[in-house]
Amino acid sequence: MRGSASRNARAYILRKRRAFTRAELIADGVVHGIGLLVALVPGTILLTVALLQTAQDEIGALAIYIGSFVTLLTASMAFNLCPEGNFKAWLARLDQAAIFLFIAGTYTPFLAVLGDVPVAEKLLLFVWATAIVGVALKLLVPQHFGRMAIPFYLAIGWSGVIAFHALAAALPTAALWLLVAGGVAYSVGIVFHLWERLRFQNVLWHTFVVIGATLHLIAIFDAMIISRL
Repeated sequence: MRGSASRNARAYILRKRRAFTRAELIADGVVHGIGLLVALVPGTILLTVALLQTAQDEIGALAIYIGSFVTLLTASMAFNLCPEGNFKAWLARLDQAAIFLFIAGTYTPFLAVLGDVPVAEKLLLFVWATAIVGVALKLLVPQHFGRMAIPFYLAIGWSGVIAFHALAAALPTAALWLLVAGGVAYSVGIVFHLWERLRFQNVLWHTFVVIGATLHLIAIFDAMIISRL
């Protein structure tokens, strides 16, 4: 029974799709490389300055965020550049599960800024609980949780609107609107993720992911470092 489910999962993940050209694969690798540089270099600076000067109390939240950022891009790069085969199917599970971790990881430092505000605690619990469920579904039964995951990603990603007033009061103005702009970038990128017949659609999708992640990183820099110096 378990073997049959595993075979069904691999068959679902390895379903035929348009083969990417060499140019598309190279461009996709470049985008992922840029994203990793953004995560590692400014991310290291963020953690160092926060720990030594401005955000010692939030360093755990920031470490979770940077860790989830690096995990997302590493899993995505490995999956997208791996040759077709069973190993790619397992990487696909990790790639899609990492999206849930990154959404929750991104929310963590923003909600940490709010402190003990009840809406922040409830939203943080909701985001992580739903992310953990999403990770489990993507790892264990991906064949039953395909494109249904997309509205799930969006629902978790935009759940922060319920705490908008609290975030508006706690965050610098620039950080607040960078947070919103990053969410818009991710949402627009999903159009290209679904537009599978478009050449370079995967590159465009990942470009919007890197843009959204960069906007959020700048917002966190503003909230945790710049506004506190």
